[in-house]
Amino acid sequence: MTVTRTETLPIRLSEDVVRVRQRVRALAVEIGLGLVDQTKIVTAASELARNTLDYGGGGDVLAEIVQAGTRQGLRLTFEDQGPGIADIEQAMTDHYTSGGGLGLGLGGAKRLSNEFHIASTPGAGTRVTIARWK
Repeated sequence: MTVTRTETLPIRLSEDVVRVRQRVRALAVEIGLGLVDQTKIVTAASELARNTLDYGGGGDVLAEIVQAGTRQGLRLTFEDQGPGIADIEQAMTDHYTSGGGLGLGLGGAKRLSNEFHIASTPGAGTRVTIARWK
C-alpha cells in the first residue's frame, strides 16, 4: 500500500468536528468515491471526531489518500491522549456509552468502514483507524 498524500487536522473544539467532516467529504469526492461511500466515511469520521473531542479530550486526525494496486482509498486515523478505553469489546457493543450519547459511535463507525482498527491503553489514549475504498 502506498500513501499518496497526508494531512493532519486538529480536533480541539466542536467547530473542528465540522471541519473534519467537510475535509473528509472533499477528499472522498477527490478520489472518486460514490455518494453512498462518501456519506458512510463522512458519517464515521463525524462520530469518531466527536468521540475524540468528548471522550478523549481532543486530539488529531491523520487523513491519508492511499493506493493499493489499482484501488484508491481514504484512511483516517483518530488519535487522542485521553483516559483510554478499559474494555474495548464492551465499548464496541451497540448502545454502550460512558457518556450521554446513543452508544452507536464505535460500532457504527466500524459498520460504515471497509477497514477498522482500534487500540487503546487506559490512561494513555486511543487510536482508531478506518478506511473506505473505491
